[in-house]
Amino acid sequence: MDFFDALTLLGGLCLFLLGMNLMSSNLELCAGNRMSALLAKFTGTPLRGFFLGLAVTMAVQSSSATTLMVVGFVSAGMMTLKQSVGVIIGANVGTTITAWMIALTGLESDIFWLKMIQPSTFSPILGLIGIVMLMACKSRRKKEAGMVLLGFTVLFVGIETMSGAVAELRNSPAFSRILVSFSSPVAGVLIGTILTAVLQSSSASIGILQTLCSTGGITYGMAVPLLLGQNFGACVTAMLASFSASRDAKRAALVHLYFNIIGKTVIVAIFYILNAVCHFSFLNAPISSFQVALIHTALNLAAALVFLPCSNVLVKLTKLTVRDAARADEFQKLDEHLLSTPAVALSNCKEAVGEMATISASAMQSAIQAFHSYSHELAKDIREKEQLADRYEDRIGSFLIKVSGQHQLSKQEISEATMLLRVIGDFERISDHAVNLLESVEEIREKKLQFTKEAQHELNVLCSAVTEILDLAVSAFLSDDLTAADSVEPLEQVIDGLWQQIRLHHTLRLQKNECTMEHGFILSDMLTNLERVADHCSNIAGCILETRHNEMDMHRYLSDVRSESKDFKERYRAYRERYTV
Repeated sequence: MDFFDALTLLGGLCLFLLGMNLMSSNLELCAGNRMSALLAKFTGTPLRGFFLGLAVTMAVQSSSATTLMVVGFVSAGMMTLKQSVGVIIGANVGTTITAWMIALTGLESDIFWLKMIQPSTFSPILGLIGIVMLMACKSRRKKEAGMVLLGFTVLFVGIETMSGAVAELRNSPAFSRILVSFSSPVAGVLIGTILTAVLQSSSASIGILQTLCSTGGITYGMAVPLLLGQNFGACVTAMLASFSASRDAKRAALVHLYFNIIGKTVIVAIFYILNAVCHFSFLNAPISSFQVALIHTALNLAAALVFLPCSNVLVKLTKLTVRDAARADEFQKLDEHLLSTPAVALSNCKEAVGEMATISASAMQSAIQAFHSYSHELAKDIREKEQLADRYEDRIGSFLIKVSGQHQLSKQEISEATMLLRVIGDFERISDHAVNLLESVEEIREKKLQFTKEAQHELNVLCSAVTEILDLAVSAFLSDDLTAADSVEPLEQVIDGLWQQIRLHHTLRLQKNECTMEHGFILSDMLTNLERVADHCSNIAGCILETRHNEMDMHRYLSDVRSESKDFKERYRAYRERYTV
């Protein structure tokens, strides 16, 4: 094997890795979100999770991709640690399909149907279909499907190129001396682990092993330790990804690690113990690509049969390794591992905004309650909720910006992300106004002031209207209720009118000396905060309606509704009759 053969081998490896990347990344793009939903939903038992992990990994051709999805879901609280065990075990078995496809390249026969299932025959056909779909189709999903087929073709071109480059090694004494180092089981495990960790793909490293098998220089005794090491190396990606994740996500990555290390080490150890007793003669015989695929599958299936019935053992072991914290992360839904499946990440963002909406609304309702029945506990609760709403805005905003940068998002999803970015500011301001209102109540108590009965009645009417508009806005967001969203704007108009009326009435009371300027300053602050809450509710409802109706100018949209909608005018009249001073 000369310098140019080495270059050809390197080029073949590059094509193989490119094909793997094209296939797995585009499969995730065109079907990843649906697969993510399946992973999160259909994992009720370890066995069901096993078959789901098996199917998804066979589809995306990457156990690392499936495991990373699972780590992300566990970190986000969408899947329990127990549910993840079956999926991870299934992913390890599902990844063996790649080795079987590579093994088909060595199939030789003159029978027509056997020739047709050889990759060298059908991969060019798939490549032709793929390039036609990529160049002729306008649909994004069809183009992605075309890239999947092209990736499949490139993968097998890479295998054929590597096979051609190593063909001359069959009779090379130098290569035979290198292979002697593989005869040590410890060296074989280390080489397999390092190679897979560097390539970040067990399928790629096993593909290299299968290619080397065509030289006739790899024996059973060399292949088994290499396969064991390659299975160990496959855990590196998930372990690295889990470093910044939640505790349960770290445990999910450890499930992957322990399954491979404990399960397969025990099986291989039993094999070598039996060899010490029986002295298997075939260990020194050359191994074929087909037999590598068979051993790889047998290793994973055997480990799966051991661990599936006792999946709780893996869960307990990971919990012993990673101890529980005293306090759970309130933002675990916003896990960056979910960025690989943006639709799921966006869905989690909306859930987090829903939690923020409930917190902000609760703070405002408590502030209104404090006006009638103040307590130090209530005041403390309002301020804690305001601080929590601030933290939600920071975390959700940062995460949404990262989600918005993912090119897999559809136009509708981009619109949804933009809407969420806008409404979190409104919900945060509502919690600020709750604290401002509380401070006004506390000032009244400290100065021992008392409003007139008329002023108290007017404030009660305004507070009732603000409570209702807040309920409508939060309900519109949480339930995607367009009817509730439509009801917000007419009520906001009524609240604006109330605000002006109450200010006018206060001026008249001042002129009659029925109240003081000190009362006036506090009342003005309270009115301003309540009216601003209504404005933020209007913004929230407007964003929801704008997104659903694909309107780009919310103010023009609302202006048209106010001037032309009969339904708007009827609701406005009904609210004006209900809330009058």
